[in-house]
Amino acid sequence: MQPVRPRPTSPHATVYRPALAMAASFVHRLTGLALSVVGVLVLTWYLWSVASGPQAFDAFASFAGSWFGKFVLIGLTWSLIQHTASGIRHLAMDLGFGFAVPTARVTALSTFLFAAALTGLIWVYLLFFWH
Repeated sequence: MQPVRPRPTSPHATVYRPALAMAASFVHRLTGLALSVVGVLVLTWYLWSVASGPQAFDAFASFAGSWFGKFVLIGLTWSLIQHTASGIRHLAMDLGFGFAVPTARVTALSTFLFAAALTGLIWVYLLFFWH
């Protein structure tokens, strides 16, 4: 008769070493949440201010021009680009591509680099070249 071994338990979060692909998946969820909550609030405020007249729009424009407003808008821009890039990555994985560990790492890193670079380019243009 063989000795009875204890049943395996579910691995705790401390067992796993954080991976870039895991971070990309987590950030995808966070950016979706940010766009759903903050993005909808900012968009609603903007549309309401446009419809309500110059005084309401000036209040929104004052917020958008402040350091905090720019911080929020830059964050929303990054969230939108990151979420889109990560969504394309997930779509490719749903189609059966990119499951090899090296490929998953490269595609996860690519979403972060692409989002950071495109957000930077957009905001450099908006802050320094757009009139």
